[in-house]
Amino acid sequence: MDWARFAQQMASMARDLLAQTSVDATLERITGSATELVEGCDAAGILVLHGTRVESLAPSEQMVVDSDRLQERLGEGPCFDAARTRQGERVFRIKDFTQGQPFWPSFTPRARELGIGSMMGFLLYTEDEELGALNVYSRKPGAFTEASELVGWLLASHAAVSFSAARTHAQMEHALATRHNIGEAMGILMGSHDLTEEQAFDVLRRYSQERNVKLREVARLICEQGGLS
Repeated sequence: MDWARFAQQMASMARDLLAQTSVDATLERITGSATELVEGCDAAGILVLHGTRVESLAPSEQMVVDSDRLQERLGEGPCFDAARTRQGERVFRIKDFTQGQPFWPSFTPRARELGIGSMMGFLLYTEDEELGALNVYSRKPGAFTEASELVGWLLASHAAVSFSAARTHAQMEHALATRHNIGEAMGILMGSHDLTEEQAFDVLRRYSQERNVKLREVARLICEQGGLS
């Protein structure tokens, strides 16, 4: 492993992650970096748990999605465990899918049928939140070395911060857009019905409650239609 070159690649990746303009682009750069930087990695993806439901983000191949769905169906697997653990190990691995695995006895033989030879899962987390797991796959048994694991862990650490920052930025942009739409809708109501700002907002709120429609959707309809029908 050329660690000097790796350090340069990590620095370049960190700059690229910060330059991405959306959460999806950030995630795709993360999984792309995994296939580039983790020795032996053929495919990568991010698994996020919503209760017991699995979401596959930025998978580099269909094999990643199939593996995530299999883990969801069986309720077991290294990446499934990495995404839901809150203590203990932050890295999970299966070195050789041709051998039995006591921790994941149902998952291992079925995953081998998908063409997976070895895999690792790294928890994506920051200090105050857990985000999911970065998963790397190889078609060959025993493909990942100690260096591969270290590189994966370092990549996951950088990726977690970038993922969190991108998601926060997207939430802020959404909140600002919603606030702008609500303000525009109130202006339309005030102008067309000679209402005060408070009265216009009250119209929005009542319409939202009576029809069980989110306030931002009511605002969007007013902006598109020029009023409430």
